[in-house]
Amino acid sequence: MNIRHLLLYRNFEEQELFNGITELMEISEGEDLSFKENTGELYKYANQLIELAGRFGFRGNIWRNFLAYILANHENAFSTSCEITREPLEGLKKIALNDFGIFRELFCFDITKIDRAFGVNCFSMLENFENNQVESKVYNCGIRDSICQLGTDLFNAEDAKAYYEIITDFYHSHGVGILGLHKAFRLKEEATGFRVMPVNNTQTIQLDDIIGYELQKKKLTDNTRAFVEGRPANNVLLFGDSGTGKSSSVKAILNEYYPQGLRMVEVYKHEFRYLSELIEKIKDRNYRFIIYMDDLSFEDYEIEYKYLKAIIEGGIAIKPDNVLIYATSNRRHLIREKWSDKEERTQDLHTSDTVQEKLSLAARFGVSIYFGSPDKKEFERIVLELAGRHGLDTDREELLREANKWEVSHGGLSGRSAAQFVSFMQGNSKK
Repeated sequence: MNIRHLLLYRNFEEQELFNGITELMEISEGEDLSFKENTGELYKYANQLIELAGRFGFRGNIWRNFLAYILANHENAFSTSCEITREPLEGLKKIALNDFGIFRELFCFDITKIDRAFGVNCFSMLENFENNQVESKVYNCGIRDSICQLGTDLFNAEDAKAYYEIITDFYHSHGVGILGLHKAFRLKEEATGFRVMPVNNTQTIQLDDIIGYELQKKKLTDNTRAFVEGRPANNVLLFGDSGTGKSSSVKAILNEYYPQGLRMVEVYKHEFRYLSELIEKIKDRNYRFIIYMDDLSFEDYEIEYKYLKAIIEGGIAIKPDNVLIYATSNRRHLIREKWSDKEERTQDLHTSDTVQEKLSLAARFGVSIYFGSPDKKEFERIVLELAGRHGLDTDREELLREANKWEVSHGGLSGRSAAQFVSFMQGNSKK
């Protein structure tokens, strides 16, 4: 098993751990016994495997899970090609078969042989590792279980060709790397630019959890469904009163359509200068990306909106079919408007140009959805339904009386204040 002959699967994040354990394998099969006095490296690598298992929620044979994780997470010419077409070019297939032959040896290696060679009991404990970490800190449970199953399937595969079929099927159905195996991302600025980082603790809200706003949810769902199905769709602006479910609706849409290949990248206003580079990174992947901008608005002196205008429409590059922008805002026109603007327009030779500059950004969102505050009757309906869902056993009249007191001092009539009130009542209810 000469890992130096690998052509595609190289230079991954856990390369040092991978190299260290494979070196121990080679030593354990040799006749040189001088290494037995130095077991520090052995325990170091075993510790790294245990920590990785804890972080990812792996259980069972940790070595095979580790190898499966490497294959699932490594973006290279072959894996990204399989993600899109499933059947890459013949040249890539031959190269991949070379690497899979090496990985087959690694999967089939009896890792307890290292313990016997060193005279210790270390890796043997990782063959049937029990992990009480039910959730994965990195992947959702479905992806974690798929990686573990991939390790089992590859161990049972007969030859490199069987490996090829199993892995290409995994890449095409699950994806590869950070963008394939996660649902949400944000940007991390670095000295040389930015890096796309996964968000592991996404909210699990569903559209049915948002009470009311059925027309708004339908409009958002129809546009998103068209997008993930490859039909024409528009950028979306969700605007209106605070606490009415704009941001929650976007998060729910991600959870709804993630299994169909939807991904979401959250971008903050100060990161707009990276939008062109971000789109270049994601435009050729086999997923549908929503670039999400929460609570979007601009003051008069802020010019970042000009970047956004050019990205949405107006730039020289063709807009990718797999990228849309969804934004939420409390402002209909996104850019601050003042009464003094009217006075300033009287000084302009072309007053309509000034108006168009203010309105042009919002106009570039093909779908605009208004979320208004509920009236008192609707607010009370939201409170009652939330109380019922959470099993809050309180007299109806008393509950509504307290809810009406609450909203006066907690932001007014909104779904958010209703949810906060129900949480308050739960926390203070008698047990």
